[in-house]
Amino acid sequence: MRGGFSTLCVHGAGELDAQGGIHAPLYNHSTFGFPSSKALLDVVEGRVPGNLYTRYGFNPTIRAVEENLALLEGAEAALAFGSGMAAESAAFLALCRSGDHIVCLGDVYGGTQELLSRNLPNLGIETTFLFGGEVGRLADVITDRTRLVFFETPSNPKMEVLDIALVASVGKSRGVLTMVDNTFASPINQSPLQWGADLVVHSATKYLGGHSDLTGGAIMGSRALLDVIAPWRKNLGQIMAPDVAFLLSRSLRTLAIRVRQQNENAMAVAEFLSSHPKVKRVNYPGLPTFPGHAVAARQMRGFGGMVSFVYDGDAAATMEAVDRLRLFTIAPSLGGVESLVTQPLMTTHHDLAPEERLRRGIVDGMVRLSCGLEDAADLIADLKRALG
Repeated sequence: MRGGFSTLCVHGAGELDAQGGIHAPLYNHSTFGFPSSKALLDVVEGRVPGNLYTRYGFNPTIRAVEENLALLEGAEAALAFGSGMAAESAAFLALCRSGDHIVCLGDVYGGTQELLSRNLPNLGIETTFLFGGEVGRLADVITDRTRLVFFETPSNPKMEVLDIALVASVGKSRGVLTMVDNTFASPINQSPLQWGADLVVHSATKYLGGHSDLTGGAIMGSRALLDVIAPWRKNLGQIMAPDVAFLLSRSLRTLAIRVRQQNENAMAVAEFLSSHPKVKRVNYPGLPTFPGHAVAARQMRGFGGMVSFVYDGDAAATMEAVDRLRLFTIAPSLGGVESLVTQPLMTTHHDLAPEERLRRGIVDGMVRLSCGLEDAADLIADLKRALG
């Protein structure tokens, strides 16, 4: 089934289960039985699709959510993982070997930065980090050892927007895969595969889950590429649990309406912050003054629920302002129905050296907001009172 995003979110593959259930049920089973040894071998050797062992991903609840995720991203297939970092690490390990090279473009989540800069070098996989504004250097830093270009758009925490089609075209011209973290945008706002990306990765904990009650990840792309990644998921034990897949399926049914409201709230918040005397800079792709607005307007259907801004004060003064907020809960993560606030230097980018944070423009006065589903007027009133 195709259709608009709201229709896809609600109906997915559009199939009733064996008992007539309108949504895929929870099969919280670790293993599945067979009527004969031949029937088991047919599934094991891939002649017949079927259920076998949950760690392998051969579980109907997991398969159902993967089918829905693939539909939403316009992909041939999807794989569900225990976390977004699990999805990223499986992809990096599956696609790269010792001596290979990755290019990371622009700002990325602190955990991803640590994986690329500290963990993968121990396996002989090196990464070149470029600022988002250095896209023009991309072709020059790609070598015959480069296997992957990885980036986020919008990025964490500055909301930097990168031109997916441009980056993907450079990668294709050099025979290199392009992988986009689409977590901040969600499939409702942006379709990286449509713009030439080879793989899309998500922290399903965020917008896809949407209720701050599950931890998961997903990767979408061609079946051929995912067939390379799937054995790593299986043997590293990174599968999403069936009960989490069931919760994620529930969440996907409201994804479109949630994201559209979060887009609207974030725009209202960004416009308010833009005129506040205690705010030095606002990062939001929907603002016409934002440096990446033209690209965002071309490749995004909505500008997202994430806003960051720089408060006119040092780290201590910024912390005091954040502490005065009441509707925005101080917490890491994002994408839930409730609004959250965090200072990147304390959470997502805490482990970066202060000089590296400064080099990347992640200053002590930076505040990141995840706008939820509250009334926009109430969120603005909360910010107005807290900022003084």
